[in-house]
Amino acid sequence: MSEVDLTTLSLAELERVASERLPPMAWDYYASGADDERTLADNVRAWRERALHYRVLVDVATRDLSTTILGAPVAMPIAVAPTAFHRLAHPDGERATVAAAGDHGALFILSSLSNTPIEDVVAAARGPVWFQLYVYRDRAATEALVRRVEAAGATALVLTVDAPQLGRRERDVRNRFALPADLGVANLAGTGFAVTPGAIAESGLAAYFASLIDPSLSWRDLAWLRGITRLPVIVKGVIRADDARRAIDHGAAGIVVSNHGGRQLDTSPATATVLPAITAAVAGQLEVLVDGGIRRGTDVIKALALGARAVLVGRPVLWGLAAAGRAGAAAALAILRRELDLAMALCGAPSIAAIDRGLLEP
Repeated sequence: MSEVDLTTLSLAELERVASERLPPMAWDYYASGADDERTLADNVRAWRERALHYRVLVDVATRDLSTTILGAPVAMPIAVAPTAFHRLAHPDGERATVAAAGDHGALFILSSLSNTPIEDVVAAARGPVWFQLYVYRDRAATEALVRRVEAAGATALVLTVDAPQLGRRERDVRNRFALPADLGVANLAGTGFAVTPGAIAESGLAAYFASLIDPSLSWRDLAWLRGITRLPVIVKGVIRADDARRAIDHGAAGIVVSNHGGRQLDTSPATATVLPAITAAVAGQLEVLVDGGIRRGTDVIKALALGARAVLVGRPVLWGLAAAGRAGAAAALAILRRELDLAMALCGAPSIAAIDRGLLEP
């Protein structure tokens, strides 16, 4: 496989390569959803079911895919979503994925549950890095981590709000998911919740998560978080228009329309189905990002046409990482960029600004 040009593949083909290379426990950890995995499948299906009503006789000789996210210039409206434990896929882990994002001028969001310290990730970056945050039971520990993230050079916090407890992922339960003996959770050192290498074992992830995360988290805690940081706070895990409005009222800089990749509450709605109501409700008062099931460049166009500023992709980047490290992760982003560029040409949209609701509802 190393002699094949990975960028010539589709993401589905890249997924097959990753499934062959990853150990079954690691593959199931990345690939699985909660319970019957209905939401996992619905996320992909919902984008496919929308049709694109393309325009003709538009000059698309050149296309401009660049945009901004929270004012930061990026080369395309495709960012890397926060996903845990990249060193399960490749020894270079998050260093490789952030470098791949930099290869394409893309935003990278680092998971709290990364195997690589935030300082090392930012040092390897050539573009903006955000940090995904859970609020811990110990607020002093949370604040200490926020200070560390600020000092490292991350430019925003992404507060995950859809995980008061960990969803039941039956594949992980059956496999007795465990981190390899040489891997830990690097960003929690000094918080009181540090995980030393080999500590998460025998299906211990759910129990560890329950000990870590504060299930009493509420909207008042968003105000608390904003009060202890100079960084903008993005709320991740919104699927309701009224919650999007509450995010505005509580000072969020943006939201991510997300159901955690189908890994939390099974039978929650696909993100493509709730995005229109949410973007209508916020009416441009904050930036809206979306994740969940983005597998084609046409999916990106549909998300932007529904009012999203950009999309986040998680599993496809991990597939690339498993296939060929940094080059594979970069290939995943290159595939989506190539497909987006072609879809823009075929839709009669020479720029990101030209992608509007009319492409879905003429």
